[in-house]
Amino acid sequence: MTDTAGRLLRLLPLLTARPSWRGDELAARLGVTTRTVRRDIDRLRELGYPVHATPGRRGGYALGPGGTRLPPLLLDEDSAVAVALGLRAAAADPALRGSQEAAARAAAAIDQVLPPRLRRRVEALTVATVPLVPAEPSIEPNDLALVALTCQQSERLRFRYRNGSGQDSRRHVEPYRLVYTGRRWYLVAHDLDKGEWRSFRLDRLQDPQPTGARFRPRVLPADDAAAFVRRGFEQLPATRRIEVLVRAPAAVVERRLGAWSRVEAVDEGSCRMTMHADQFVWPALGLAQLDADFTVVGPPEFAAYLAQLAERFLRAQT
Repeated sequence: MTDTAGRLLRLLPLLTARPSWRGDELAARLGVTTRTVRRDIDRLRELGYPVHATPGRRGGYALGPGGTRLPPLLLDEDSAVAVALGLRAAAADPALRGSQEAAARAAAAIDQVLPPRLRRRVEALTVATVPLVPAEPSIEPNDLALVALTCQQSERLRFRYRNGSGQDSRRHVEPYRLVYTGRRWYLVAHDLDKGEWRSFRLDRLQDPQPTGARFRPRVLPADDAAAFVRRGFEQLPATRRIEVLVRAPAAVVERRLGAWSRVEAVDEGSCRMTMHADQFVWPALGLAQLDADFTVVGPPEFAAYLAQLAERFLRAQT
């Protein structure tokens, strides 16, 4: 790291620590002359940081609001590793619905600029960390970040894919968006070989390889990527349609379970929720998370399944 870069890494935290600094104060903190401080301030401005100067004996330097443009970040090694790990954790956190894809894209961008030595540290810490979450098919964090980057950059992607029947194939796609349902990650993409839009479970995707070929995004035949994935659930032959009336505002239910269910307001305090699932256990768990009363509209088998669960829980109290 050059002397200038090292000083900038020390200068930025100083400027954010208090409203303003005199030039001689910064010079004393950094062990340089006031002239060097002025040059470093000019360098920060060139990088996009809004450092304001006030002339005179009582004047000094102050870091102003960032405005609408995010300037390049200056991170030391420990900070860079911490940011990379934090973004990967955020990308896998189901509590951050709506922000996970952005976190995955940011993690991919950080990975692109990390020196190999720091990238190995991040990968080692990621591999050595085991989250205490319900068992689901695993996804390599590096693969998740790489796929997110191809979505962001509109770059064609090749990968191996194993479908639900266990058949392997090679796919060449134009990636569009990632969708997280609370259980699994899905890639929504246009399949170039089949000439149609598809959703791919990321835990079945292997060896993703960006091709370097850019493309102009096509128009998705759905309101958004989440709606496309949800429509795919509804068309699966093995799924059951489950409908319930929930005594909670539609906005609340949509926020918690909208990624894999269809929510329609009945009135201000209740809504109708439609789900499609291959097992009753997942809708039951979702309804339990709502902490709201509900009535099963159908099918009768789902109501019977919930009754069996209720009896089992009651027996556990004796």
